Amino acid sequence: MYKSLTQRKQELDGYRPLPPGLVTNLDDWFRVELTYTSNAIEGNTLTRKETALVVEKGLTVRGKSLHEHVEAHNHAKALDYVHSLVDMPTTELTESHILNIHRIILQSIDNDNAGVYRSFPVRISGSLVVLPNHVKVPRLVGEFVTTLNAQSSKIHPVELATWAHYELVTIHPFADGNGRTARLLMNLILMQNGYPPAIISKRQRERYIRTLEQAQLGGSRTDFDKLIAGTVDKSLNIFLKAAKGEDAPQVANRDNLLKIGQLAKLSSQSVSTLRHWTDKGLLEVADQTDKGYYLYSIAQVDRIKEILGLKAARFSLDEIKLKMTTPD
Repeated sequence: MYKSLTQRKQELDGYRPLPPGLVTNLDDWFRVELTYTSNAIEGNTLTRKETALVVEKGLTVRGKSLHEHVEAHNHAKALDYVHSLVDMPTTELTESHILNIHRIILQSIDNDNAGVYRSFPVRISGSLVVLPNHVKVPRLVGEFVTTLNAQSSKIHPVELATWAHYELVTIHPFADGNGRTARLLMNLILMQNGYPPAIISKRQRERYIRTLEQAQLGGSRTDFDKLIAGTVDKSLNIFLKAAKGEDAPQVANRDNLLKIGQLAKLSSQSVSTLRHWTDKGLLEVADQTDKGYYLYSIAQVDRIKEILGLKAARFSLDEIKLKMTTPD
């Protein structure tokens, strides 16, 4: 699973150093995308475009809560802090760095608990997972950081980052903000090792939570590992396309996006088919209208052609999804 990621990362290294303008473009795009997706997983209703307006322009979005605006600002600031640590080796990561990430995440939202380990028991709503007693949290985090430092040169960087995410969110050291902190820590480790950050999309939320809980309840962690590897592979693809001059990601402009009916007409497919493929995770939603209707980029036309080609080769939809979301 990690061999192909190593090969693609080596291919990307061949284009480094990337032009400064391209690096800025990629950093700006990932800053918005990571903020949008990480907060959306936790229930924030700002759309991708609205997140860009809040983070990049400092604007206020009508109809959205102050809390959601602060979450967007905080995540972007926490990501900036993570970037400031990228040149530091993973062996030097400390508890203080993790606490600082969390402090920025909850700043002006819950100041009493920002950057502080929880002092009371917690449960995950709707989950059977039993979390560690709060009394054990400082010791568990200390042991986690010691193991992280020791393993940083012994296992594949993507495996290490995935493990770090899983372990931190399973310890659940904070009253709130555990998922966002764990995802930022994971991406810090990836970037320290030359990999682009992993984006867990809003549409992957159910799979993300399910595979996490599966492992936390004593099952295999393989499905979670594959999910994260797939997101890293997708980010590598974004960087490689940009490095080759094929494509540079841009924050979605809603004026250039397609409604499902328009996409159906362009691809000669029925709306019900495209809706089904979207629900299956085969098509990517670029944004949503205020009423919740999906919007798609023009790139999904080529994706539909790819799906049709695989269907013609007698692949099932589940097999097609696996091929599209999991690296070799």
